[in-house]
Amino acid sequence: MIDSWRTTLEFSSKALGAILICEAVGLLAGWATQTSVTTWYPTLAKPGFTPPNWVFAPVWTLLYALMGLAAFLVWRRGFRHPRVRNALIVFAVQLALNAGWSFAFFGARSPALGLVVILLLWGTLAWTLDRFFRIRTAAGGLLVPYLMWVTYALALNAAIWGMN
Repeated sequence: MIDSWRTTLEFSSKALGAILICEAVGLLAGWATQTSVTTWYPTLAKPGFTPPNWVFAPVWTLLYALMGLAAFLVWRRGFRHPRVRNALIVFAVQLALNAGWSFAFFGARSPALGLVVILLLWGTLAWTLDRFFRIRTAAGGLLVPYLMWVTYALALNAAIWGMN
């Protein structure tokens, strides 16, 4: 009974740690977005499919949590395995590109640079999804909403770039 409780607690704390790492990336991205979202972003021409600003924070919070849980599920397969290690390296790259997009689009106030970064993000995320599905189906499945949102964000970024 105590071993079961200890295992559950260890599982929970490591999963929470992975989620918090991803959420921290989200906070960093939010910091890069902070000033431009109220000053520069409202001045841009945007397509009709642009969501209201209040949608972004809850969606990203959920997506970062799903990312962390997916990474944790892959990590549990054993970091000593090259497939796992490689998948997590690709995951880390896409996570860095995720934050980099906020710095490119909002920080540099450049839809063009944002478009370049989000294209790299999309490709790296698709690669991550493939790696995660091969290791643990549930981990890949947890990233599907993220890929869908990044696809939508790519279309939005491209439209904003084209309109401005």
